[in-house]
Amino acid sequence: MRALFEDELKKLHVRFSEMGINVSEQIYRATKAFVDHDKQLAQEVIDYDNETNDDEMGLEKQALELIALQQPVATDFRVIISILKASSDLERVGDHAVGIARETIREKGSQRVPEIENQISKMSDEIREMLSGVLDAYAANDDAKATAVAKKDIEVDKHYIEIRDAITKAVAGDSTTAAATSSYLLVIKLLERIGDHLVNISEWIVYSSAGKIVELNPGKSDPELLSRIMGGK
Repeated sequence: MRALFEDELKKLHVRFSEMGINVSEQIYRATKAFVDHDKQLAQEVIDYDNETNDDEMGLEKQALELIALQQPVATDFRVIISILKASSDLERVGDHAVGIARETIREKGSQRVPEIENQISKMSDEIREMLSGVLDAYAANDDAKATAVAKKDIEVDKHYIEIRDAITKAVAGDSTTAAATSSYLLVIKLLERIGDHLVNISEWIVYSSAGKIVELNPGKSDPELLSRIMGGK
């Protein structure tokens, strides 16, 4: 009976990891579509969102069946709950990727700023590196690694502020970029929110591994940290 439970739990872990990989690809494709002004690719990201939603629903169904049929002990129950919570965050990450794709389609060919778009691409790369680290921590059930990954969100926040400031300067220097800059602001905000969801997943990994609910968001656990990094901005 225990062997059957562990086999089913392993399948649940695999399913979560696969969902994470798919969501990472969605982030990449959405940002690439935005920077390349590729509306067709953006539509593909939007169309794929149903797959992400199905992944979460299928994972939830599988987890609830495991609880109902296999009667897990308290430690097992904690692991399953963590997977359910983390998959919800992954689904929200997918939603934000779709938000970026929708902005690509909505944008009407206004004057663009290549330097800012390059920075947005780099911010997206940072986010995907965080997600990769989160998935590695999840696979290893490593609370220390999850904590280390969560700390990287402060760099994402820093990048957000830097791009936001660059956008403000760009529109002040050239009013023809105003329409594009509104899109830029929305996209970097969505990327920043993705970072927050990855921190949430890190917190659920810690809960699963160590049985503790901790606050890993650097901006919340140390409100002055970002201000110090940005030199008081």
